[in-house]
Amino acid sequence: MNTHYLIDILVLLAGAVVAVPIFQRLGLGSILGYLIAGIIVGPWGFGFIERVEEIRHIAEFGVVFLLFIIGVELNPSRLWALRRTVFVLGSAQVILTGFVLTVPFLLFGVPEKSAIIAGFGLALSSTAFGIQILTEGNDLGTPAGRTAFSVLLFQDLAVVPLLTLVSLLANETSLVESIGFAGLDTIIAVTAVFLFGKFLLTPSLRLVAGSRNSEVFIAAAVLVVLGAAWLMEEVGLSMGLGAFLAGMTLADSDYRHQVVADIQPFRGILLGLFFMSVGMSVDFSLLGQQALLIIGLVVGLLLIKAVLLLGLCRLTGVGSGTSIRVSLLLSQSGEFGFVLFGLATTTGVMATDLSQLLTVVVVLTMAVTPWMARIGEYIERRLAEKKTQYDISIAKIDEKPKIIVAGFGRVGKRIARILKTSGVSYLALDNNSNTVERARAEGFNVFYGDASRHDVLKTAGAEDASVLVITLNQVEPTERLVHVIRHHYLNIPIYARGYNIEHCKRLLKAGANVSISETLEVSLQLGGAALEANGISSEEVRLILQAFRQKYYEEGDTPLPIED
Repeated sequence: MNTHYLIDILVLLAGAVVAVPIFQRLGLGSILGYLIAGIIVGPWGFGFIERVEEIRHIAEFGVVFLLFIIGVELNPSRLWALRRTVFVLGSAQVILTGFVLTVPFLLFGVPEKSAIIAGFGLALSSTAFGIQILTEGNDLGTPAGRTAFSVLLFQDLAVVPLLTLVSLLANETSLVESIGFAGLDTIIAVTAVFLFGKFLLTPSLRLVAGSRNSEVFIAAAVLVVLGAAWLMEEVGLSMGLGAFLAGMTLADSDYRHQVVADIQPFRGILLGLFFMSVGMSVDFSLLGQQALLIIGLVVGLLLIKAVLLLGLCRLTGVGSGTSIRVSLLLSQSGEFGFVLFGLATTTGVMATDLSQLLTVVVVLTMAVTPWMARIGEYIERRLAEKKTQYDISIAKIDEKPKIIVAGFGRVGKRIARILKTSGVSYLALDNNSNTVERARAEGFNVFYGDASRHDVLKTAGAEDASVLVITLNQVEPTERLVHVIRHHYLNIPIYARGYNIEHCKRLLKAGANVSISETLEVSLQLGGAALEANGISSEEVRLILQAFRQKYYEEGDTPLPIED
């Protein structure tokens, strides 16, 4: 064995083992630790490793595995629950920010193709940084967490056509043709891989799983990822695209959890190696030669991205505090920028010196992200503290409510109106201050507060309430809220809004006493109206619908929520 490679491996492992725990302890995250470790051991540090390109080629598979896992996690129900924020706010952020950031490069004489890749590459934020910071703070279920996750989710989706676009821009075609081909090739690729996944991939995994040999199943999982990556590269598209599409075909598979569990170790090690290779590739001589330019680019990039995202958040109805926090959290550029710039350089779309300059800028924006996130969290908290008039934490509750309603969207508002008309005391909670202010102005007994917090529920009178009704329209946050409430209050009946029968079953398993399927109730109401329009009496329609309702819940193994 060549001892040089062994020494390189030892140096990389030692650098990661030392740097990553230190940076995690400082609250700066593992990614920054990997980047700094790469800088220290690379040519611009102590020079322990010189064959950076060889390591970079291997490390790129970390991004391939990351894209595969992202694809697996994009199941239809998750996309549907976040559809408005993902496809409205997310798409607006990528498109608007990408074009705005492209303009300065064009003004300074950068070629059109390079400017497009630079602008859209910098428009993408760090999924790894954003999700990690939100996870460590237990904030993924908050409005800021859901909003940031939705934007990052669309950015992850945008990576795939952007990678395809880079490959097509390398050909001698016009920009308009390249963009058109990128969309067309992506559609063809998606169709082909989905057909492959539906008819061959899942049956193949079922066959392998039948052998009850875990090593063979791991090998099969790795083969799926690398095989899809190789296939896409062979037809002129990116390896990441193939891995992403392969992951999406498994999103609803019974084997997705096992496949992800088997892939995670490869992804973690190779992705860490990828970040270290990025650190080793950074030409820090540029920082000395062009310090003012780089600092200006970093400050300008952070400012432009934050301002644009803040404006878009406010336009889409996100609260002011949440908008500020999300815009600061996602103001950096991310890991997929490295991938885009690297691919653009390799294919000749972007000059090496521009790619190196942008890489330094991205690294520096990532380095300040932990502080930007803390500033955003502080501002959000201070803005929330100013809205003290209806904050449940300081509110004076004159009467203990019989019913607590968590969430005051359209469903929560209708329930509150029914309770108010019936003379039943209630108290509603919502963590959107704008919603609370509007509802209070209309005379509803609504307070600002997070229903997942024990102190908030205690102040609201959960200990004495007869029922707690959850009306959230997000699938996963509803499940988490049921878990939290049941953990603190063992005896309070929980009535939860479910999306479909599968979601209702998960809510009941989490601790809900009753879960109502909104898809069922809508279909029953429409069906009943159609029957009455055809001359069937109201009483007969009621009996028919009740029979269907009972059959639906019995087949789903869930308690019948409405009984005669």
